[in-house]
Amino acid sequence: MHAVIYERFGEMPEVAEVRDPVCTDDGVVIEVGATGLCRSDWHGWMGHDPGIRLPHVPGHEFAGTIVATGAEVSSWHVGDRVTTPFVCACGTCATCLRGDQQVCERQLQPGFTGWGSFAELVSIERADVNLVHVPDEMELDVAASLGCRFATAYRAVVQLGEVGEGDWVAVHGCGGVGLSAVMVAAARGARVIAVDVARSSLDLALSFGAEVALDASTTDVVQAIVEVTSGGADVSIDALGSTTTMLGSLRCLRRRGRHLQVGLLAGDDDQPRVPMDLVTGSELIILGSHGMAAHSYPQMMAEVSGGMLRPELLVRDHITLDEAPQRLARLGEPGAGAGGVTIIRP
Repeated sequence: MHAVIYERFGEMPEVAEVRDPVCTDDGVVIEVGATGLCRSDWHGWMGHDPGIRLPHVPGHEFAGTIVATGAEVSSWHVGDRVTTPFVCACGTCATCLRGDQQVCERQLQPGFTGWGSFAELVSIERADVNLVHVPDEMELDVAASLGCRFATAYRAVVQLGEVGEGDWVAVHGCGGVGLSAVMVAAARGARVIAVDVARSSLDLALSFGAEVALDASTTDVVQAIVEVTSGGADVSIDALGSTTTMLGSLRCLRRRGRHLQVGLLAGDDDQPRVPMDLVTGSELIILGSHGMAAHSYPQMMAEVSGGMLRPELLVRDHITLDEAPQRLARLGEPGAGAGGVTIIRP
């Protein structure tokens, strides 16, 4: 098959012919119809993820059609249209048995612990636990955009943040995951404040239901949010993943507000100093969001199918596999994630 592959961290990947993936007894092989280009893939390429072994094929949010199944797979068949969370759970550890498969103790992650979806084919183990049916009426582009950024934002806003009607929600960083959070929060009647440095991202956030858009390059974000909300946001989300956005998110909260860390803190930002005096004094709640388990998808999929959520509006660009290496490398540049989601069609 053809795939994007790199042999050294930080050096330009190439599109090459590589070995086809193996179908395990409990797994499937999927013909990739669409796969998202995500900043997490850039972190992996830069060597920020210790689980990656070289040479490596990136890609972790995708949708496609099953072309092979293992002997132990009972729920899926060749020809089924599917997607999967970026965390593939074991289904049997204590954490999975509690229902928290998104933080499985023995998790696998396509594109990180194994080869991913920047390819014509990808293999997924533990298929009966991890695959999600894609409805016939849903485009594979849309389904691919759900697996990491949208599902992570959905769980953060709905299941962890418990955002409700009238809540003030600040979203720091309006790339794919941030815009997803804006859309999900606004659909629940929240009053959303979008923060970014790119005008295109802020304009999209407004079109998705944000009430206020703040340019972080020209505005004292914390002061502005406290003033707009008359005391601070109920929920604030770091959707970028930097020390600056994490601190801004914490400091713009009202007392007993909830901070959600969605953006990946990596590289020089992997061990940020957290103002615990503020956390304690204001009884702030800090929550992390690490994707969403396959068994939690039905509610989100129903809201997408019913038109309450419209992730297709996040898809801004389509590229080929040959264009992917250059676009992956550019994700480290300021503003590279502005304006929505890029989809690769292998």
